[in-house]
Amino acid sequence: MNANTDWSDSHGFIELDIDPKDASTGYHMGQCDDDIAALRRKPYIAEQLSALSEDVVADVLREYGAWSAEDLASHDDNLSRLLWIACGDIADEVNQ
Repeated sequence: MNANTDWSDSHGFIELDIDPKDASTGYHMGQCDDDIAALRRKPYIAEQLSALSEDVVADVLREYGAWSAEDLASHDDNLSRLLWIACGDIADEVNQ
């Protein structure tokens, strides 16, 4: 059995496979930016993120309504946002 946890957006357009310990590292009280940046350098996460379409990532994030069109213009920032959301969902699921 895979020790990682599968995550997908609400429509199933994006799927990520993330270790629950890594998810807890990327989602916690306080600023998570540095931890998300470190997670993005992990080969298994970097590989998954690099395979994602810029348009699909922006569309998925747009549904959250938390970022302006200007904010969503940066694919690099969007990948960090997406990873943070995925980490949050996984961390919350694991801690239930």
